[in-house]
Amino acid sequence: MKHLYHPTALDPAIPVPSWWRETKTDVPSYPALEGDIETEVAIIGGGYTGLSAAYHLARDHGIRAIVLERAYPGWGGSGRNGGFCCMGSSKMPWSKMIAKFGLEEAQSFWRSQKDSVELVAEIAERENLDIDKTGTGEISLAHKPSLVEGLKEEAAFMARTFGAAEKFMSKEDLMAQGMNSPGLYAGVANPVGFGLNPWKYVTGLASATEKAGARIFANAEVIHWAREGAKHVLTTQRGRVRADKVLIATAGYTGEDLHPDYAGRILPALSSIVVTRPLTEAERQEQGWTSTIPVYDIRYLLHYFRLLPDGRMMFGGRGGLSAEPGKLRAQQDNIEAAFRAYYPAWRQVEITHRWSGLLCLAQDLVPHVGAWDDHPGIYFAMCYHGNGVAMGTWSGRAAARVMMGSQDDQRPNFIRRVPPKFPLPFLRPLYLRGAYIGYGIKDGLN
Repeated sequence: MKHLYHPTALDPAIPVPSWWRETKTDVPSYPALEGDIETEVAIIGGGYTGLSAAYHLARDHGIRAIVLERAYPGWGGSGRNGGFCCMGSSKMPWSKMIAKFGLEEAQSFWRSQKDSVELVAEIAERENLDIDKTGTGEISLAHKPSLVEGLKEEAAFMARTFGAAEKFMSKEDLMAQGMNSPGLYAGVANPVGFGLNPWKYVTGLASATEKAGARIFANAEVIHWAREGAKHVLTTQRGRVRADKVLIATAGYTGEDLHPDYAGRILPALSSIVVTRPLTEAERQEQGWTSTIPVYDIRYLLHYFRLLPDGRMMFGGRGGLSAEPGKLRAQQDNIEAAFRAYYPAWRQVEITHRWSGLLCLAQDLVPHVGAWDDHPGIYFAMCYHGNGVAMGTWSGRAAARVMMGSQDDQRPNFIRRVPPKFPLPFLRPLYLRGAYIGYGIKDGLN
């Protein structure tokens, strides 16, 4: 399969050295696909989106879908992200969204994100999933004094426009709530959201999906896709699936040649995470950071971080243009340096885990869930712009409803079309390089 990044970042045989993987090792294995199978629905991708789609198809519609995963459930972004079950999933500013699509559409999209967080909590409770749920809400943080007034305006705008219960927090408020850092000056608290262990969630969701009646196949990368009459034929290394309907539920790890008309529609981007050893209570008090609420700064190339249940600090960030191992290590060094700057009391604290992964961007900066009109029987759910824990789960359920012709369709109109192709898609790495240079300049000036 054709990819935009170094092959070592895409090789399932290379272990993912994340902290999450050490917290749950008793996960079931799934068989490879052998021989030929017929099904009504085949799903490409065993992350949040694909598993949620299969789960809801079985639970709500009585359809036993087949999930084809190139490695194993949660191998990609779903098992290695920061565990922020929060609103997000678009990089388009709300003001631009309103101007482009109208206020009602923007409000519909806001509601869908709020619903997505509630859906994850509902599934975890219904299926009794142990996901290490921590914190309440999420907080966006100003990393420069010049950004404080903008945060005040944002809180007022969100309340006025969406009825959001967001609250401005001064630096004194942050300190009083156990969030003290010399590099953070104010925040806006959104009560919707929580932290979770992404590996525990995705593996638990896989088990619940199989229990509901879906079939999950590992080591089943789709290497060829063809039409035979009304059927879609998906070929893997050792088998074939003939399906009436196919859902593309993959993201940054998807090969460019998955389907003849798929290339050029997404842009994978790198994100990296470091995790410390468990911090003692005294160390946490010394820094003045004791809150477990997920937080992020409002840089264009943002950092996202949170205190984990066992006292470790997880710190992640966007950026990096190459997945070549040496350059990935350099990007992880940059993330560690940012962590040390925010938390000077922890400058000597050991980093025990470092890893990276790919998220998925769309050319128009919004998610996409719907039916591919130009290709009957093909559906898609993708592009969460680095915030797919909740929205991927919601989009999987939404895709299941679309495939079954359900009347309960809560999708905003503007996310229903297939992701548009990037202009001159072979230049996507250069687009990303240019954007990162520009973002770096803006982060320095603001």
